[in-house]
Amino acid sequence: MKTATKTLLALTAAAAFGGFAATSLNLLLEHPASAAPAASPAPVGGTLPMAVANTPMPSLAPMLKKVLPTIVSVNTKQRVRVNTPFGDDPIFRRMFGIPEERIAQSLGSGVIIDAQRGLVLTNNHVVEDADEVQVTLADGRTLKAEFVGNDADTDIALMRIPAQNLAALPVADSDKLQIGDFVVAIGNPFGVGQTVTSGIVSAVGRNNLPGAGFQNFIQTDASINPGNSGGALVNLNGELVGINTASFNPRGSMAGNIGLGFAIPANLATRIKDQLLRGGVVRRGTLGIDTQDVDARLAKGLGLNEARGAIVTRVYPGSAAGLAGLKVGDVVVAANGQAIDNAEALRNFQGLQAADAKVTLEVRRDGKPLQLRSDLREAPKALAGAPLDARLSGASFADLPESLRRQGLSGVLVEDVSRGSRAAQNGLQRGDVVLAASSGEFSDLTGFRASLTKPPQQLVLRILRGNVSGQLQMR
Repeated sequence: MKTATKTLLALTAAAAFGGFAATSLNLLLEHPASAAPAASPAPVGGTLPMAVANTPMPSLAPMLKKVLPTIVSVNTKQRVRVNTPFGDDPIFRRMFGIPEERIAQSLGSGVIIDAQRGLVLTNNHVVEDADEVQVTLADGRTLKAEFVGNDADTDIALMRIPAQNLAALPVADSDKLQIGDFVVAIGNPFGVGQTVTSGIVSAVGRNNLPGAGFQNFIQTDASINPGNSGGALVNLNGELVGINTASFNPRGSMAGNIGLGFAIPANLATRIKDQLLRGGVVRRGTLGIDTQDVDARLAKGLGLNEARGAIVTRVYPGSAAGLAGLKVGDVVVAANGQAIDNAEALRNFQGLQAADAKVTLEVRRDGKPLQLRSDLREAPKALAGAPLDARLSGASFADLPESLRRQGLSGVLVEDVSRGSRAAQNGLQRGDVVLAASSGEFSDLTGFRASLTKPPQQLVLRILRGNVSGQLQMR
C-alpha cells in the first residue's frame, strides 16, 4: 500500500510538472522576451528531478526487467494460392510469370505463461490458418512453435515452444481489476520491435464491439496498435491481467491509436487455455433457449419498470433451462450477478461459460422477481446432416462464428460437404450460411436440429453464399 501511494504521488507530480512546462511554453510564445536585461535567472536543470518531496521518482524499469523476457514476437507464414484469369493453365502461368502460390507473412505478439512446458498464449487471429509459426524471444532466439489449440470465438490460441531457459509471466486475478488501475501494454507494434506503453483501465466488461466473438473486454488507453495483438497487459506488480487483442479506430487500424484498446481478461484466457490443454477444443455451456430483446411495448405488457432483459421465446425439450424451470415469457435480467440488458448479452454470457458451469438467473415472471439455478449443458459444436434429414446427407453443420453474428447474421454454417453426396448434388456448398428453412424457425445449431424433429415434405433452405442469397430445394 505504501509503495502504491508513493507511485501515485510521484505520477501526479510528474503530470503536474508536464502541465507546468506546457503552460510556461505557451506564455513564452504569447509574450516574447523583450530586449531589456532580465534579472539574474535561476539555474535550469536539464533533466527531471530525482525526487519530489523526498520521494524518489518512480520508474517501471525494475518491473519491466522481469516482464520483458516473457513477451515474444510471433511471425507467421501462410501459403496462399494465386488465382489467375486463365485458371490453372501452366503455359499461361509460365508465359506471364505467375506463381501457383505466394507466401503471406504477418506479425503479432505472445506471452509465455508456463516456462517448464513452453506454453505461449496469443490471439487466434494472429496464427489463424498459418502454415508455419515462429516465435522470437526477447533475447533474440527464434524458435519454431507447435500449435496446441485455438478458440476463434474468444480469439485465444495456445502454442508450445521448446522449453529451454524460458521465463513465464505470473497471472493475476483479472476479476479484481478496477477502473483507474494503472496498466502497461507490451508487444511488437508494426513489427518495430518490443515496445512498452502505459495507461489506465478505462472500463471492464465491455461486450459490444462489432465483429468480435464472445466478449468481456478490458478497455484501456494504453496504446495498442497492429502487431500488439497477443501481447500482454500487465499491472504494476508485473502480473498478466489481459491479452491485448484489438484497438478501435473508425478510420481503420492503420490510422494509429486513439486511446481505445481492448484486452481479453487473464481469467478468461486461462480458462480457455486449460480446456485446450485437456482436449484441444473448447466446450461451451448453453441454457437451451431462444430469446429476444425486451422493447418498450413488451416491457409495458409484461409489467416491467424498464425495457431491459432477454425474454424467453422457446425452451428446448430436455434443456438445462427446462430442467431449471425456465418458461416461455420469463425475462432474464441478470446471470451470476451480471446485468443482462438484451438477448445478445445473454448469448454472450452463455458463450463464456464452461459446459458444466452453474449459473444463477435473476428472472421476472409476470412482473415478479424470481431466482432460478441451472447447470448448463454442452452446446453442440457440429452436427452431421444425415441424422437430421436424409436430404442433407454428406453435409455437416456448425454454429455461426460469433463475429458473423455480431454483423447481424443468424442461422447455421455449412462446415463441410462431401463430394458426390446427396447434399452436394442438391447444390449445397462448404461455407454456405443457412439463414432459414421450410422446417421451421431457428437461430442457431440447437434450433436447426429442433426444427428438423419432424422433417417437412419439402425441405427448402434459404442460403447466403458470399454476398448473394437464394433458395435451394433439397431433394
